[in-house]
Amino acid sequence: MSDALVVVLIIAVLVAVGALLVVVRRRPSVAPAPVDEDALRRLLDEAVSRGVADARPAEPDLGRFALLSHEAQAAAEAADAVRRTAAEAAEELSNRTRRDSEQLRAAAQAEAERTIAAARSQAAELRAGLENERGRIASEATAALAQDRRELQEAEQRLRAASDALSEEQRALVADRRRIGAEESEVAAAKKALEAKAAGLADRETELRDRAAALDSRERELAAANAAHNAELVRVSGLTIEAARAELLAGQEEAVRRDAAMMIRRVESEAQTQAKQRARAIVAEAIQRVASDQTAQTVVSVVHLPADEVKGRIIGREGRNIRAFETVTGVNVIIDDTPEAVLLSCFDPVRREIGRITLEMLIEDGRIHPHRIEEAHERARDEVELLCQRAAEDALLDVRITDVHPELVALIGRLKYRTSYGQNVLGHLVETAHIARAMAAELGIDPTVVTRGAFLHDIGKALTHEVPGSHALIGAELARKYGESDAVVHCIEAHHDEVPPSTVEAVLTQAADACSGGRPGARRESLESYVQRLERIEAIAGAKKGVEKVFAMQAGRELRVMVKPDVVDDVEAHILAREVAKQIEEELTYPGQVRVTVIRESRATEIAR
Repeated sequence: MSDALVVVLIIAVLVAVGALLVVVRRRPSVAPAPVDEDALRRLLDEAVSRGVADARPAEPDLGRFALLSHEAQAAAEAADAVRRTAAEAAEELSNRTRRDSEQLRAAAQAEAERTIAAARSQAAELRAGLENERGRIASEATAALAQDRRELQEAEQRLRAASDALSEEQRALVADRRRIGAEESEVAAAKKALEAKAAGLADRETELRDRAAALDSRERELAAANAAHNAELVRVSGLTIEAARAELLAGQEEAVRRDAAMMIRRVESEAQTQAKQRARAIVAEAIQRVASDQTAQTVVSVVHLPADEVKGRIIGREGRNIRAFETVTGVNVIIDDTPEAVLLSCFDPVRREIGRITLEMLIEDGRIHPHRIEEAHERARDEVELLCQRAAEDALLDVRITDVHPELVALIGRLKYRTSYGQNVLGHLVETAHIARAMAAELGIDPTVVTRGAFLHDIGKALTHEVPGSHALIGAELARKYGESDAVVHCIEAHHDEVPPSTVEAVLTQAADACSGGRPGARRESLESYVQRLERIEAIAGAKKGVEKVFAMQAGRELRVMVKPDVVDDVEAHILAREVAKQIEEELTYPGQVRVTVIRESRATEIAR
């Protein structure tokens, strides 16, 4: 068994060596090492002979020989299988070697291509850099050449301009030389003319000197003749020259006096004749301006009643309602025999209007008692404020003025019930604005400023009872405070010459104010004096300590003063009435007498829940 294995191993070794030789021979990329085939064959023979020798039996054994043959055959088959395996391995190794060589060749080719591409890109970059450098050098050279060309052109232009200037100067020099030559010739001619004139003047002077000597001699002769004539007149008349002059003047003075007396008599006669006509016209105009019902309409309001029974409810039990109404509103209620009507009298138009609305509310409601009177008075005051606001807005719309501060609009509305010498102030402002606009249009100037200044020129009268000073200056401060322009402020402060007018708009504002206030029937001096007297009476009482409300009533014949009960007691109330009455006597002039009534009222109020 061991001999067979040896034989098989030998055969396997031989097959392996043969396969290795085949493989080595077939590799194209690796140079095969030189093999000594004879030596290798000798080694194989020795190995075979040694194996055969070792396997030779001492004695022939046919059975064993058959077995060995069978094993040898099996070993040969195994050797064939090994040979086939070796051949397949050799073939696979050859294929693998071929693939490896192809991969190496492809890798080498790719690497060569990458190297060639990198070289080409570097060459392109170098070529682009060279082109850029060549373009930059060319552009710089072109720019330098253009700059040199421009400098050369500028130099040529300067040279040409200098040449032109030099030529012009040369022409001017030639012209000056010609002009100087002409002037020199003119001067020479003028010199000759002056010399001729001087000679003529010398001759004239000689002639005049001769004539002056002749006139002097003539004057002496006339003086001598005049003296002789005067001496002859003195001798003939027997009077000196001074006496004759005085007698002549006396005669002329008498004639002049007589003529003057005749002229004065004639003028006086004509003046008397015209004075009667003028007086009639003045009286007629005064009658038209101061109508009989005008004052009543100014200080008295009529409230119509649905029935005469309402008068009793207005008076109340023992006069409680009428006293409460007059105390709260400060308006006199006059109840007479006029059917279905009562009169409200007060010099303050705003207060009288509040009283009228209060009474109308009470009559419409039907409940008339002191507490209800106070509530109605509060609502009426709010309603009058709303009416003033609407009146101001309507006036601004009428004169086409916009962008007025809301506080200024409220002050304008207060002028709805304010009068000046019997003329409604708000209506006066509207009228003045229209007149100023018309005059500005006639003069061809912008009417915006003058219209605004004319409309606001009496705005200070809304605060004349609260702020001391001229209403023009007060109005100017108000306009300046609420954003009006300096031109409008100047129109306001200069319309009564507190500030001298310095603009055309201010002068037109003065003229428009004079036109509106000076037209026939516009103002009444007596009513204004009456209102001022009542305002002064209220101001005297209102300045006292502890006074809460002051109402001048009965056309100024009664003054009611409401005091604070916690400040003024009963004794001080009597003292206050005496002081107010004494001050009115000292400071004011008025017809009849003024009754001062000080009212001190204490109230205690609780709420039942």
